[in-house]
Amino acid sequence: MLWTLRVNWVILKTCVEERLVYRADFALGTLFRFLPIVTTIFLWGAIFGVGSGHEQQRIAGYSYNGMIAYYLLAMLARAFSSMPGLSSGIAREVRDGSVKKYLTQPIDMLGYLFWYRVAHKLVYYTVAAGPFAFVFWLCRSYFPGWPDAITIVAFVASLLMAFLMGFLMESLLGLISFWFLEVSSLMFIYMMFNYLLSGHMIPLDFLPPEILNVIDYLPFKYLAYVPPAILLGKYPADQLLHVLLVEAGWIITLLGANRLAFHYGVRRYSAFGG
Repeated sequence: MLWTLRVNWVILKTCVEERLVYRADFALGTLFRFLPIVTTIFLWGAIFGVGSGHEQQRIAGYSYNGMIAYYLLAMLARAFSSMPGLSSGIAREVRDGSVKKYLTQPIDMLGYLFWYRVAHKLVYYTVAAGPFAFVFWLCRSYFPGWPDAITIVAFVASLLMAFLMGFLMESLLGLISFWFLEVSSLMFIYMMFNYLLSGHMIPLDFLPPEILNVIDYLPFKYLAYVPPAILLGKYPADQLLHVLLVEAGWIITLLGANRLAFHYGVRRYSAFGG
């Protein structure tokens, strides 16, 4: 147990140092991700008719202020749950044979990739904390006010679990490469569904009830929709624990699926490459 903790700490420390090697490039890329905020605010302003006397209208239960608040919080949630390059990286290592390094050394592949992503998020939020705080301060008038302590705790818990959900879903998709070496088409389909069904593109409340009933049985909504919905009071206080428990259940299920996929994938794997 002590040895495992030491290995995980070394992996985390090494990965943080690796991310900091190109810190200027990393910081510049992080700052440019905030540019779409301005265009999105203008877009929703045009939809709600801001400046023409129609800004008080509501669409699917959202006012203009509520829509901007949701978008900013969804952006924050996606910063936790997005795992760019994870599934494609796993597929590439399986395809070129470099995955065998995890099979010949006493390092768990999923564990290493997890701590690598933790290191990435730590560096990302160290760089992005200032811009995030500045943007939310500028847009403070869009928010209804401070929620109660229970809601804040539930919101933070949903963000942390969104990170786990995003990691496990992406890694499971990458592990499919043990059976299909080329999974780029599957990744594209996944990203399409993810963008819509997670609430990243629009709030899920905009979708027809028939589709919402299906989404309730899928894990996508926990990636972007649930954290903003919690903070904006879309879930009553007596439902918060239920929502978080269901999300925790999905995390356990996906973790088990990842372990099974890795176990049986390795058994049928034939190493190629140098």
